[in-house]
Amino acid sequence: MSSDNQWSADEDEGQLSRLIRKSRDSPFVPVGIAGFMTVVSYGLYKLKYRRYQKMSIHLIHMRVAAQGFVVGAVTLGVLYSMYKDYIRPRFFNVSKK
Repeated sequence: MSSDNQWSADEDEGQLSRLIRKSRDSPFVPVGIAGFMTVVSYGLYKLKYRRYQKMSIHLIHMRVAAQGFVVGAVTLGVLYSMYKDYIRPRFFNVSKK
């Protein structure tokens, strides 16, 4: 096994340092996680005041909102990665790191 694999965990690396390192590699993943948690928190808050709406409909709406936020964040991350890898070097002559 290669020791330069970026996805292998070091033995002395903690969970927080691993999350910070991976957040630098793909910055939109923490945004997606934060958005998901925000939508879930909002849904739990609004659960008390849903009035005449059925529980199943409320849960479906919250699930779709949370998934939509995560998919949007992942899509933005992919577009940013494509820009960084292909468009910026081609038009601005920036070397890859």
